[in-house]
Amino acid sequence: MHDIHLILQSSPLILTSLAFIIGLLMGSFLNVVIYRLPVMMEQEWKKECTEYLDLEQAPETNAPFNLIVPASQCSNCHTAIKPYQNIPLISYLLLAGKCAACHNYISLRYPAIESLTAITSAIVAWHFGYNADMFFALLLTWSLIALSFIDIDHQLLPDAINLPVLWLGLFLSIFSIYTDTSSSIIGAIAGYLSLWSVYHLFKLVTGKEGMGYGDFKLLALFGAWLGWQYLPIIILLSTLVAAVIGLTLVIFTQKDHNTPIPFGPYIATSGWLTLIWGEQINALYLSTIGM
Repeated sequence: MHDIHLILQSSPLILTSLAFIIGLLMGSFLNVVIYRLPVMMEQEWKKECTEYLDLEQAPETNAPFNLIVPASQCSNCHTAIKPYQNIPLISYLLLAGKCAACHNYISLRYPAIESLTAITSAIVAWHFGYNADMFFALLLTWSLIALSFIDIDHQLLPDAINLPVLWLGLFLSIFSIYTDTSSSIIGAIAGYLSLWSVYHLFKLVTGKEGMGYGDFKLLALFGAWLGWQYLPIIILLSTLVAAVIGLTLVIFTQKDHNTPIPFGPYIATSGWLTLIWGEQINALYLSTIGM
């Protein structure tokens, strides 16, 4: 075991390759989380509402539904996917993107998320090296991918992911991982209150809700992990990217300008870029404004 640690510490290429493989496996699991967690939450909400309103409940099915069971199956023919047909990315390529049973096309999104998770995991490993910073950065990266795609699908950033990762950032600051405790606490407060203030100001002026409370918590999460010093960069980057993509969608897809666009993926992307290249981005920003 000691020899393995030495190899991973001394060979960035081996470490990065291993992170890529682990990222592929984690990407496969994230596909499950992205699909199933919102369904699980909706089932729980319906159950709570039914109990609160004292309504007659529909008969409960005995089949459990969580992140582990039931086993993965084809969305078209519902045939169970065998383990050798569920190897991240490789199985998709060998099956030519089709179900082995019904030959219906499998969504390209599944290998895309697996590839995204693998590539970002490799970047994290290469950047941080073999240390605690890398392990926690991987955990943050995987959480952000799940949050982003759930937000794209449902315009929802689940507290089940958001809040534990936020608290983890505050805990890590005790050991000065990524930032110190004072910067972390101020960052969490400032991150939440900044978007909370924008939300209420926008609602006061327009009578509409411009974003959700999950966005406040996500920015607070980055404040807790990276410190308040990086919040302006994250807000600026996410706002610019959201504006460009939103305008592009309106122009080229003829979407109405009132069509809601999830803001979480832009915050997540900007925050992740800041996690990796925050110092360089900050230096470029300060040089641009002449400071």
